Amino acid sequence: MIAAQRLSHATIATPDLQRALDYYVGVNGLVEVSRAGKQVWLASKLGQLAIELVRDAEPACLRMAFEVAPDTDFGAAQQGLAALGVNSELRADPFPGSPQVLSFADPSGTNIDLFSKWDFVAPNQNVAGVGPLKVGHIAFFVDDLEKTIAFYSDILGFRVSDWIGDLFVFMRCNPDHHTLNFFRGGPVRLHHLALELKDFIHVNNACETLAMHRIPLGWGPLRHGPGHNVAAYHRNPDDHVIEYYCELDQMKNEALGYFEPRPWHVDRPQRPKVWPPRTWVSGWGTPPAPDFGRNERALGAKQ
Repeated sequence: MIAAQRLSHATIATPDLQRALDYYVGVNGLVEVSRAGKQVWLASKLGQLAIELVRDAEPACLRMAFEVAPDTDFGAAQQGLAALGVNSELRADPFPGSPQVLSFADPSGTNIDLFSKWDFVAPNQNVAGVGPLKVGHIAFFVDDLEKTIAFYSDILGFRVSDWIGDLFVFMRCNPDHHTLNFFRGGPVRLHHLALELKDFIHVNNACETLAMHRIPLGWGPLRHGPGHNVAAYHRNPDDHVIEYYCELDQMKNEALGYFEPRPWHVDRPQRPKVWPPRTWVSGWGTPPAPDFGRNERALGAKQ
């Protein structure tokens, strides 16, 4: 097992690179740090990589990058992956700030990059736009949910935090309640990408920014049950669902097996469980708009 420690950034394909840049830089306040041909690298205002944009015919999430422990032996990790039937390759200078990654694909074909060394790629700065702190979590529809869970658990050390029925699983690799979500049911595609904000005022200001850019909310603001995060959703120009969120549950000590106590937890202590489908538990807010699930069939279940 190669224990992932945090989600660093995602590679997003877009058919209109300039339009995507206008959105991620002009609206979200990410910072362009590098450009080469059809690729553009963007960082958060904290100076860490957040998004790689790649011009391609179909919008999609192509890759995810995870930091691993600095003493990780990539040669030994590569041998371990091969023993499990997973093909991998070592790549040099794959993205700004990291000299080497170990790359392989998950069962759905999404590419995974593991890195152990990195540098800040932009100065800590004020930005125009929302200014998220990081890419907090990514959700996908997958063909084989059980196989996907086993892959991320056995190979990358992810743990299951919660379920909604048998439809939607929340998985974590650090104290954040979830870093990856997987929905049952293909075709394989991105469900949503979530950007972490500082607090509720930051979410409020982000909604104001969307309004100024004539981008409507698709759902929220609301407080979820699983994870208990305050969230607001909208669609970007490529029709991907983007979530702004804050106040996500934290599991500070894995051995204790429960979440950090907070006043909005109905269960005390809050432990991992299976939530009833479409049941509001310790939450508030309106249901999603009627068209919100037109190609995101299960997002209304995350309540």
